[in-house]
Amino acid sequence: MEVCSVARITSFAHFGLKFLPKLLALSPGSLGKFRKVSPAMETETVLRKLPELLQDVLRKVSPAMETETVVRNSPELPQDVLMDIFSLLEILDLMRAASVSSSWRSAYTSLCSQLELYKRPQTPCLLYTSESAGENVACLYSLAEKRVCNLTLPDPPIRSRYLLGSSHGWLVTADDKSELHLINPVTGQQIALPSVVTIGYVEPIFDNAGTVIMYKLRQQLYDPDLDPEMVGPKMFPHAPDKLRDHVYIRVFIFPDPSTGSYIAVLIHGPVRQLSFARVGDCKWTSLPPSWNYDLCIYMDGLLYASTRAGQMDAFDLTGPTVTRNIIADEIAINSPEYRGQFYLLQGPWGGLLQVCRKAELIDAGYEELIVKTNKVLLHKVDMEAEELVEINSLHHNVLFLGRNQPICLSAEEYPQLKANCVYSQMMSNIIGCIRRIPGI
Repeated sequence: MEVCSVARITSFAHFGLKFLPKLLALSPGSLGKFRKVSPAMETETVLRKLPELLQDVLRKVSPAMETETVVRNSPELPQDVLMDIFSLLEILDLMRAASVSSSWRSAYTSLCSQLELYKRPQTPCLLYTSESAGENVACLYSLAEKRVCNLTLPDPPIRSRYLLGSSHGWLVTADDKSELHLINPVTGQQIALPSVVTIGYVEPIFDNAGTVIMYKLRQQLYDPDLDPEMVGPKMFPHAPDKLRDHVYIRVFIFPDPSTGSYIAVLIHGPVRQLSFARVGDCKWTSLPPSWNYDLCIYMDGLLYASTRAGQMDAFDLTGPTVTRNIIADEIAINSPEYRGQFYLLQGPWGGLLQVCRKAELIDAGYEELIVKTNKVLLHKVDMEAEELVEINSLHHNVLFLGRNQPICLSAEEYPQLKANCVYSQMMSNIIGCIRRIPGI
């Protein structure tokens, strides 16, 4: 098995010593042979030794294994064992493993289709496109390895799409017909979400062949002299590839334990309202009327949504009728203390954390504006009291803030990251340690 020339799987030596004895019930003799491998030995050499060291064990695992299942006289690991090992790899290592052999590729595919079996918390990656890489290629930059991996994705071309969200291994994109798709950049799997025409205020215009050539978007107009009186509504025409500019703001993806699938939550329209759909639904379902939403998180059957003014609402999506409960009122947005961008995420203790990032725009010339963060305010959400409790440290945790779902990680699990710090994609790689930001 020409493992080394096909893939450099950098984590296997560590995982072999730590997990293979447990997974394969290695005998002390076999384990002793494995430990004789020099710590300084290249990973490739360790990989060459693995089939030899595990041969007697593999025969016990699969007595019926015959020569035809052996690649160059080296036994293949059973699929369930491979999946157990692969579930402990960083994502780039996992992708390299898939290129080693057909059986490894099969285990990789099975694991990617059952993400609940994946055990390794992933170091965040930056996903972007590049004109030089090609129209169908996404570039994945690994913070752990500090290197880029190119991923070829299915049509429509990824560079022609709008990226509206990413979470749980999925990207949410809007194509040039303003239709939404989930796509897994690692496996290439793609799932269509309900059509834009099911949102409620979008009307398609067809040609004689039944092809959509235009959309009409119903928008409510306001007259400042008559406020809060509404004027309208009025229908505005938009080309198929331009409608997405006026409808979509953000999309969030959450696992749905009740179905084993996913729930998509859409922030849309000029007033930033909410709709949701489960994978497989034929239309979007509007949530109780409210507006100005910016972020969502799904926990224990409840959807928590935060507005740009800091208000937090909870929606119960499990019943036949969706209800709304206000958890926290709007923060005084006119106060200089809280003028900034709000984030909502699950804290390491399991509860909700609200983050307010105060920033200022700096004119860098050449029509370029730079966002500079000068303060970060942290609040725990007290569900029983329905109030926010200020905290002044992340301790051993790290925050990632950006346009997609914010996340909180433990620096102890990710030694590449600095504890008690905030990372942001909209500025430099790291904004700075929270304790050094004025006012924290």
